[in-house]
Amino acid sequence: MPDDVSPAPDRYGATAHRPAPQHPSPPIPLTPAHDPRPPAIPSPSPFFPGPAALAAERLRVVVADDNPVVRAGLGVLLSGRADIQVVAEAADGREAYERTLEHRPDVVLLDVRMPGVDGISALPHLVGIAPVLMLTYSRESEIVHEALRLGAGGYLVHGEFTANQLVQAVRDTKDGRANFTVTAADALLAHMRHGTPPQRGPLPEGLGSALATAPAPPPAHTAEPSESLSQLQPVVGQSSVSGGSVSTPNRQHYGLSSREVEVMDLIASGMSNQQIAATCFISEKTVKNHINRIFTKLHSATRSEAIAHWLGTAPRNPGRQP
Repeated sequence: MPDDVSPAPDRYGATAHRPAPQHPSPPIPLTPAHDPRPPAIPSPSPFFPGPAALAAERLRVVVADDNPVVRAGLGVLLSGRADIQVVAEAADGREAYERTLEHRPDVVLLDVRMPGVDGISALPHLVGIAPVLMLTYSRESEIVHEALRLGAGGYLVHGEFTANQLVQAVRDTKDGRANFTVTAADALLAHMRHGTPPQRGPLPEGLGSALATAPAPPPAHTAEPSESLSQLQPVVGQSSVSGGSVSTPNRQHYGLSSREVEVMDLIASGMSNQQIAATCFISEKTVKNHINRIFTKLHSATRSEAIAHWLGTAPRNPGRQP
């Protein structure tokens, strides 16, 4: 149609208008355009810790067992938990001591029967560095008592716990809560029923015989010397300060009740308040109440002083009643 010709009117006399031509939109690119600027690094959230913080908070464990299959199984089980990490393994008590001294873990899992230095021999040296949870096939009552006397924070016998119970026991040991499986609990219950601990004779298979050759324990903590003394080094009343023998002290004049005598014997054996509570099936608050009364009757201000009076190794003070 020529440019100077107008559009023909429709049948109603109106001039038809054609729509303006439409230009199609450019296609949307399938890949984002390259941005030369480096991507922004999000700032750490104040409410959620980052991976480094979570790794730093993981509970660190040393596993000591002479059976490599047991060690491997425990490593897989524990390291599979987000809050637990097995930092080292050991095949005997001496290696357990070296690994514990090197890594300073939160918890040590310790077997009883191991070649060389057994678990009972290594135990008093390990508890000065980290809490120890006995994890063993040994179920003899005298071994259970000896392990607790030497400072173990719990006693689990293989076959008497589930995987989740073991994991929870490891966490509890780090927080100072004791865990016992049925066999260990029965040993403690038998002690409660008889009222006195079993006679301390030779342990089965010569366990504990390597105590004299085990490595020397590290220096005790200085924050609470009286508490650390009772936990790191069991006190025995075999010799006085001058080196002579000591006769059995007359404890009747202290006027302790039968329960207080029991608690004082456990204190002298090296148990902490938490271990005494587990052994006697009472609360830690009740243990502290007993200890306060014991200190009053023994005229003692510290745990070590009370032990010295109880064992008859304290120097006599003429101006003070015993």
